[in-house]
Amino acid sequence: MFNDKVILVTGGTGSFGKHFIARILNDYKPKKIIIFSRDELKQYEMEKEFNNKKVLRFFIGDVRDKDRLNMAFKNVDYVVHTAALKHVPACEYNPFEAVKTNILGAQNIVEACINNGVKKLVALSTDKASSPVNLYGATKACMEKIFLTANNYSTVHGTHFMCVRYGNVIGSRGSVIPYFKQLVSDGVTSLPITDVRMTRFWITLDSAVDLVLDIFNNGERGDIFIPKIKSMKMIDLIKVFDVDYHIIGIRQGEKIYESLISEDESCYAKELKDKYIINYQYNNKDTFSYRSDLNDDYLTVLKLKEIIGVK
Repeated sequence: MFNDKVILVTGGTGSFGKHFIARILNDYKPKKIIIFSRDELKQYEMEKEFNNKKVLRFFIGDVRDKDRLNMAFKNVDYVVHTAALKHVPACEYNPFEAVKTNILGAQNIVEACINNGVKKLVALSTDKASSPVNLYGATKACMEKIFLTANNYSTVHGTHFMCVRYGNVIGSRGSVIPYFKQLVSDGVTSLPITDVRMTRFWITLDSAVDLVLDIFNNGERGDIFIPKIKSMKMIDLIKVFDVDYHIIGIRQGEKIYESLISEDESCYAKELKDKYIINYQYNNKDTFSYRSDLNDDYLTVLKLKEIIGVK
């Protein structure tokens, strides 16, 4: 579906953006891919990394800037929205900035899509948007509502707005695994952990890209695709590195476990073999919750070592 099409990725210099674009370049023949982001250095480095591919266009811009979005979205067929302020403590400390980027930025993107006749948009959300306790999760929950409700403003043949929601991406920039690897490399013999009960959902970049491609091909207006993925005990991640640990306590806005589907949301969820789909047109009488601590599928220490590359 991406052959001879124009694709725009907000926050395209991030871990997901680069992986997604590499897959598109490998599997399709797009007319143009626009990388829309704020950091000129990351764009310069990405341009070199991709060997100056002729179909790539690097646009400096911010999702807070409606005029710049309108200019960038001209003649765009598909949009993947990954741009966000994602760091939980940073969003707690800078709430105005999180709202401007994650919520008002989503509104600006909706308007730019509708004004320019974009065919489909897929926005990346997070497990923290389900029953949020921190501002990052709350802004992502608002973002989901903005995009899904935008389908009411789009005409029958207008933009299809959809979302995907998943957990932590293994090895993504700024995540805990690279942080732990660096600490161990620096000779640290005791790693910090907030709480020994803590669990998280984990997904690989390949699987995250697969999910986005799946919803582009098979999703309907208003869908949220949620993959069936593995959980991991944070204490098991410590065991991978064969070092001691020390408790530092739960940080502001942090959860002991994450939820991809709350019991309230499950009323609108449909279960398939490899995923759930939330759509507010569904009416499911059987309620459930999809939580990282109640998941039947866990990553073992051995599997974590294989994934991380630790012997």
